[in-house]
Amino acid sequence: MKRRQIGIGIVGGGLMGRESASALARWRALIDVTVEPMLVGVADLNPAALEWFDDGQTFLTPDYRQLLDRDEVEVVYVAVPHNLHEKIYREVLEAGKDLLAEKPFGIDLAAAAQIASVAESTKRFVRCSSEFPFLPGAQRAFQLARSGHLGRLLEVVSGLHHSSDIDPTKTANWKRQSATCGEIGVLGDLGMHVCHVPLRLKWLPTRLYAQLQKGYPERPDGKGGSAACDTWDNALLHTWATIGGYEVPMRLEMKRMAPGATNTWFFEVLGIDGGVRFSTAEPKTLWLFERAKEQFWKRTELGFSVPFKTITGGIFEVGFSDLIQQMWAAFLMEREGALGERFGCATPAEAVQSQCLFAAALQSQKAGESVKVSWKSVSTS
Repeated sequence: MKRRQIGIGIVGGGLMGRESASALARWRALIDVTVEPMLVGVADLNPAALEWFDDGQTFLTPDYRQLLDRDEVEVVYVAVPHNLHEKIYREVLEAGKDLLAEKPFGIDLAAAAQIASVAESTKRFVRCSSEFPFLPGAQRAFQLARSGHLGRLLEVVSGLHHSSDIDPTKTANWKRQSATCGEIGVLGDLGMHVCHVPLRLKWLPTRLYAQLQKGYPERPDGKGGSAACDTWDNALLHTWATIGGYEVPMRLEMKRMAPGATNTWFFEVLGIDGGVRFSTAEPKTLWLFERAKEQFWKRTELGFSVPFKTITGGIFEVGFSDLIQQMWAAFLMEREGALGERFGCATPAEAVQSQCLFAAALQSQKAGESVKVSWKSVSTS
């Protein structure tokens, strides 16, 4: 089947820029898509970063505006520090390009709302990066939670944990400083991953109590000295959401200092008739709760069951690189109007909603009390 080619540009040639380029390079692994993304250009201020993309064909530049001027670029993926989101995202959209934006969609709520407003006024197709919901276990958990078969819900937990920041010798970077990462710190770094599924289920907390925690006040600067670190490293958001007519406790966890965790994403929904639990700590395992005369937790082992089919056999395991590719497939197929019933990327509205939660968390932490969550209305397109 002949697929329509789409020119892709990347702004930011770091870790996530390379991951996206790798996902596009093995696109033929997908068997039920109608488009063929082609990486045509990369922009990064660092010449060493650009070298990785140098294949003699891809346009490389230190100035992202030169990338936006190129007609063959239809879609731009941007992975830059949070303080640059609003400016660059706006320029991408005003240049007439569609945008796959990195989270958190701006350094704060005001920036996120402004980006969403520009997306709506320019009528460009925009989505926000969030890979973990494309895991087979996450998809099963989402479908069960949406089905209503779990009965009245008792509790929801969603989270993402890292542990590398426990190491005091880890070099400081832009994510450890409020000027570039934002006052929200870890909320902006990990929060969209945690909020995506609950927000897609329309589980919007009405009130929230936050416990935010900072780590080391200084880290090595990589130049023989030290640098100040002032962002929040761990966050627990204790919320109440109205689900099925009942107030349900929902806990959202974002931690960069979680002992032993290596990018551990998890989601759990408990109801009186059933429950589901999934964690990337056991990436093939899905736990299901059933209530009958006796109560059971049942374990099932999942295979390669993803929204967009690939050449990979169903008995194999899903990895992070597969999730990046699935996210790109969801983005491009929804852009084509061909997503169907499959799970889609985070919308501008969901990105702004996540920032509403982060803003409430800062307010709660400062006041030391529970606060109402103020929801900003944004178009869902």
